[in-house]
Amino acid sequence: MVIGIIEDDRLLRKALDTDLKKQGYTTVLAGSGKEAAENINKNVDLLIIDIGLPDGDGINLYKEFQKNMKIPAIFLTARDEEKDMLEAFDMGAEDYVVKPFSMKVLRKRIEVVLKRKSGERVFTCGDIMVYSDRKQVFAGKDEICLTAREYQLLEYFIINQNQVLTKEMILENLWGLDSEFIEENTISVIISRLKKKLGTASEVIRNVFGVGYRMGE
Repeated sequence: MVIGIIEDDRLLRKALDTDLKKQGYTTVLAGSGKEAAENINKNVDLLIIDIGLPDGDGINLYKEFQKNMKIPAIFLTARDEEKDMLEAFDMGAEDYVVKPFSMKVLRKRIEVVLKRKSGERVFTCGDIMVYSDRKQVFAGKDEICLTAREYQLLEYFIINQNQVLTKEMILENLWGLDSEFIEENTISVIISRLKKKLGTASEVIRNVFGVGYRMGE
């Protein structure tokens, strides 16, 4: 996989280059929009673009790329402004990372985008990644072995993340028509087992007192 890094900060560009090469990626580097126009081609699978470039705006640069080649992009910026995020997403950006950021988190986001490009359904929340098609779950770098019910519950949570899910909704999703014969306490037991297996990554799953549960960063 080839990743294009368009970043004017020389030290950050070098750090990204070194880290991604260690992960097995091939990189193409550019420190400006002009260099990017010269170096980026259709062989690149993913772009990492700094919004603030010395010779223009990263979003406008991406607009130009999109005219000739459809390459997914993750934008980097020091500006945590909603309008920038929305404009980037409107242009087809896959993700948006605010500086300073964790290299580990960026690697995970890159992996998700590339998996999505390949057609595989991947869901992520914090350090948890769910590969829906092959029913695999990772907490950080560790693969987690779940029972069928635990997996079904986690997938339901992560697909509906940031939404409050009542116990009734969870019961119906896991057991369907048989949910009326299942005790509500069963949900608490399954969630407890699930969180124990996920370890510290499970902190994104929270109890909403008196209502149900919510998964979100």
